[in-house]
Amino acid sequence: MAHEPGILGDSLKRAKSLLPRPLSTAVILFRSLDNLPDEFRHGAVTIGNFDGVHRGHARLIEALLTEARAIGGPAVVFTLDPHPASVLRPEETPPSLSWIERKAQLLGELGVDAVIAYPTDRALLELDAQTFFDQIIINRLAARAMVEGPNFFFGHHRSGDLDVLARLCREAGLVLKVARAMECDGQIVSSSRVRRLVAAGAVEQVNRMLTQPYRIRGLVVPGKGRGRRLGYPTANVSQTNTLLPGEGIYAGRAWIDATPWPAAVSIGPNLTFDENEPKVEAYLLGYEGTLYDRSIEVDFLARLRDIEQFDDAESLVAQMQRDVEATQRIAAGN
Repeated sequence: MAHEPGILGDSLKRAKSLLPRPLSTAVILFRSLDNLPDEFRHGAVTIGNFDGVHRGHARLIEALLTEARAIGGPAVVFTLDPHPASVLRPEETPPSLSWIERKAQLLGELGVDAVIAYPTDRALLELDAQTFFDQIIINRLAARAMVEGPNFFFGHHRSGDLDVLARLCREAGLVLKVARAMECDGQIVSSSRVRRLVAAGAVEQVNRMLTQPYRIRGLVVPGKGRGRRLGYPTANVSQTNTLLPGEGIYAGRAWIDATPWPAAVSIGPNLTFDENEPKVEAYLLGYEGTLYDRSIEVDFLARLRDIEQFDDAESLVAQMQRDVEATQRIAAGN
């Protein structure tokens, strides 16, 4: 087996289409403000990156829904795609925690009516705070309320802060609500904190901060077939486009065509067979069939152990069996 969660080639071009796209929930993903239906204007709007959609974001969305209900309008998330840093400082772009369709799905599960993934370019990023507010918030979205977090900045060089936004909203007759930050394990929940923990492999701690388990996607590609010969055929996941958890063995859940399968996942090299190139391999418990060239999404539920070098294949297989048993128990409880 082999595959990865990602959209490639012509599929990627289709995914980048500016046409509105309904997702599996009630939320609709727009790639442009051109011809935005009036039903998604005159509502409550929040602006942000929402990478990973963590519990801090969920608190903000709760406030957004409250304001949307109060004014009788839609709850709308406005985000930029790609991340502004990829245009301004490509070498400093933080690794993504979620792709845009996944982000929209998670926001939809929280109750958002529409997500606007606006194309990022220099012209947009060079708008000062007043111009951005006038052109996007007032003219294009006709917003009647705004909701933001405590560290919100907008406009060229982040020149607009909450004080500026409060003044602009007051002058335009908009309601502005500021959602409180969320804490988990005694620290503020943030996307940057989630990234650090994902990179360290602390997926259980990560999942306490997210609204859904941490997920990657990719394409299954052919491997060396060693897993099949050992009795554990694995899907080799390639072309992932989000941050990978740190090296280790994980209990997870793989999604094939919206069907979940418990999955034992290895991230790292195969030291037992002197293979030092890191890779992502997933053994889907109970799955039979070929996955080559198919998309796969993988949730990470718990870290089981470090990557180890075993004396022989028999010792490796015995450990793999223990990993599979642990995966079965953990997946059943999540």
